[in-house]
Amino acid sequence: MVRFRFDPMTAADWPAVQRIYQEGIATGHATFESAPPTIWEDFIKNKLARCSLVARDGNGEPVGWAVLAPVSARKVYAGVAEVSFYVAAAHRGRGAGDALLGELIRVAEAGGIWTLQSSTFPENEASIALQQKHGFRIVGRRERIGRMGHGPLAGRWRDTVLMERRSRVTGTE
Repeated sequence: MVRFRFDPMTAADWPAVQRIYQEGIATGHATFESAPPTIWEDFIKNKLARCSLVARDGNGEPVGWAVLAPVSARKVYAGVAEVSFYVAAAHRGRGAGDALLGELIRVAEAGGIWTLQSSTFPENEASIALQQKHGFRIVGRRERIGRMGHGPLAGRWRDTVLMERRSRVTGTE
């Protein structure tokens, strides 16, 4: 079994994070974004830095990343965050995403996050299955929620599957 090390994401990781993000964008089934931000500060400014991770292989090379973003500035939603996670193309199907999502959940719960949510293209069946493995459930389908601006599906309206995971560890009182 491949082992991974998880580190807090820092500006030094940005070139690898940006490359992995671009690989995900290129699939056409990862995000509505057409390109990653050009600079670290633009990427991290709306994320929960305490819940931003890089997965590294045995050689210390980044093979994936995961971040949480708050869903609202309202205090009542302080424990609700949106999940984003990406795995380098060369490492997909090797357990990196599974390990990374599991670690992100652990870090999120330790940080007081009680609900994780995601919005995933329905064509991204591997991501949906992985999230379900980690306790996410489908709560709905958002039909024609956004128009794709890049790639072979440019100009087409896309659906997303809204998924959520409620913690059994935090926010239960």
